[in-house]
Amino acid sequence: MRDSTPELPPTTATTRRQALDTPNRRLRRALRSRSTLLVSGAAAVALVGGLATVGTQPAIGEALGAPSADASSAPALRGASLDRAQAAATIETARTVMADANEKTDTTTLERRVQALSDYRELSGGAITARIASTVDAASEVADASASQDEADAAAAAKAAADAKAAAAAKVAAERAAAAARAQAAANTVAGAKATASSMAASRYGWGQSQFQCLDNLWTKESGWDYRAVNPDGGATGIPQALPGSKMATVAADWQTNATTQVTWGLQYISAAYGTPCAAWAHSQVNNFY
Repeated sequence: MRDSTPELPPTTATTRRQALDTPNRRLRRALRSRSTLLVSGAAAVALVGGLATVGTQPAIGEALGAPSADASSAPALRGASLDRAQAAATIETARTVMADANEKTDTTTLERRVQALSDYRELSGGAITARIASTVDAASEVADASASQDEADAAAAAKAAADAKAAAAAKVAAERAAAAARAQAAANTVAGAKATASSMAASRYGWGQSQFQCLDNLWTKESGWDYRAVNPDGGATGIPQALPGSKMATVAADWQTNATTQVTWGLQYISAAYGTPCAAWAHSQVNNFY
């Protein structure tokens, strides 16, 4: 018997074609052709150790994953013996379909067909053939429904994964936006604006503490370091009291709401017009503007 058993293929699929050529898929393909199980008296089908051994009907054996016997050595079954062998093979095939079916697939009808066919020993040849046909139809429907459900489950899982990824990305973006908003709110306070101006004056212009003190005096007088300050007489705006305030748009479009934008523009103006904050402060003390 060992010499007649074909060598089994490797279990690891190395190509897409091999991946699709699983016993379950072969079984489903076999079920699509009713002639696979409904054959003439020339076929020889038997059960050996719970598995179908097929002589002249290799499609069933391939579908079931059972070894194919040499046609010359397989016993020739005819009449009632053949009918019963076909019924037994059909039952095994149907049970394989049910075992492999997606858990969401309804197998109730197929279970009833298998139960009805299980009485094959007491049935006539015509009744067996009819019940085999209805069982094969039900098995094919279950296999197709299971495949469709597998695809639907895979699509749902992919969508759920994509939705989860999008939700995670949205959460990260929201957290970053909230952190940026908190940072901006802190920068817009008087203390925050002064800290920004002190750091920028030193890093960009090389102005030390004495120059920052002049800057503090100047902008405390002009606006009290309030980024929302607007002079009711002339319309000068923001911490540096730019006139018009839209001049600060050369730094950024958020000049009306961002103290850092206003500080950036104000330091640029002082550097270009007066050279240092102390020079600007001195001019302001004499002329009441800078």
